[in-house]
Amino acid sequence: MKGVPSGLNGNVFPYYYDKFLLYTIEDKAGARMKKERRVKKNGDFQKVFKKGKSFANRQFVVYCLEKPQQTEFRIGLSVNKKLGNAVVRNQIKRHIRQAFHELDQELAQSMDYVIIARKPAATMDFFDTKKSLEHVLKVAKVLKRTGRAKHVNHAKIN
Repeated sequence: MKGVPSGLNGNVFPYYYDKFLLYTIEDKAGARMKKERRVKKNGDFQKVFKKGKSFANRQFVVYCLEKPQQTEFRIGLSVNKKLGNAVVRNQIKRHIRQAFHELDQELAQSMDYVIIARKPAATMDFFDTKKSLEHVLKVAKVLKRTGRAKHVNHAKIN
């Protein structure tokens, strides 16, 4: 398998490391956000900017536009070159996509979201990114809470 680390005797390790997150290969492949759930066209971005509402905190600006004809939400990401090189920008985008993937059941579904990352997002890990996005989405009143327990960040416990 290309891109998967192998052991000394040629056995394939069933894990994939992404900073502090450990996925099984099956989890990583299944966690990918479908292309239909992304805002890609410039015209779609402009509609969200012009007709949508914006909500912000120090790390992110989120534009939300209700689209009643959609059954699933779509997200568009904007990460400026001032935030860092391509590796840093792609990591920020991966963290945002994974946070939205984990919040899938709690988000309003018939919406387009455009997320603009600000400078402090460049130094945040995944758990801080998710917490910050949860905060701004609660302010936007598009995040509904389910009865599940809140995630505990075990990586930061000393």
